[in-house]
Amino acid sequence: MKKILIVDDHPLMRKGLAMTLNAEPDLNVCGQVADAEEALGALEEFNPDLAIVDISLPGMSGLELIKHMQALRPELRTLVVSRHDEALYAERAIRAGARGYVMKLEASDMIVKAVRRVLNGGIYVSEEINERLLLGLAAGRQELAQSPLEVLSDRELEVFELTGRGLGTREIAERLHLSVKTVESYRARIKDKLNLKTAAELMQHAVQWVEGESTS
Repeated sequence: MKKILIVDDHPLMRKGLAMTLNAEPDLNVCGQVADAEEALGALEEFNPDLAIVDISLPGMSGLELIKHMQALRPELRTLVVSRHDEALYAERAIRAGARGYVMKLEASDMIVKAVRRVLNGGIYVSEEINERLLLGLAAGRQELAQSPLEVLSDRELEVFELTGRGLGTREIAERLHLSVKTVESYRARIKDKLNLKTAAELMQHAVQWVEGESTS
């Protein structure tokens, strides 16, 4: 029986995932937690074989959590199940240490398939993302040097993406469980890193990036 820890701040999402996985005879959801701090404690308590992690968590982001988990438990396998567009985050998740990426909109049998592949030592991403990862390796990754994926932190990238999707500062703050002041600080750092002068420039670049990554 393989033990699975679910890390997601949406109770209904946790419940739905748990029901899907517990219906499988060889899978058992040993714990459900809402944030990174609880997740790190649950590692000690439950000793799971697999952690399912969302990207947007209160406090530490899911990608940062994955890095911490890998440092503490290198043998632990992690799978990202998130509402964020796979095209924007799958590569970064894999580089953080995740072994797979599934969109929350995928059917439950697809999530079970991803869980099994990761538990068996494989990597689960869509064919499109797999091709991009391989092409990136083949090209030596120089073409990604100017991408926000490279220069922004995990949380900054979330703020950048949500800006590109048209959300205002307060909406982003509510979505990521942050203060408005903190989101404004992230936006200031993003502008600095990307050499942008105004909020309008930031919005324009964010929209172009989101649209470009989602269709590439």
